[in-house]
Amino acid sequence: MRLSTRNQLRGTVAAIDPGAVMTVVKVTLEGGQQVVASITKDAAEDLALAVGKPVTVLVKSTEVMLGVDD
Repeated sequence: MRLSTRNQLRGTVAAIDPGAVMTVVKVTLEGGQQVVASITKDAAEDLALAVGKPVTVLVKSTEVMLGVDD
């Protein structure tokens, strides 16, 4: 499948924390960094996510914000 999303990061599912509606998925990228995604529980089940499964993280955002302590 080809996608228009340019920010595509390959990694492996490191942890899955399912909730009643949303599932939090931690992905370890090829460089060792981690990305955390919150997706619907249904989506996680449809994708058959499991620890160790290779995935592609797709990032589509119009804003990125940072904060620091005073």
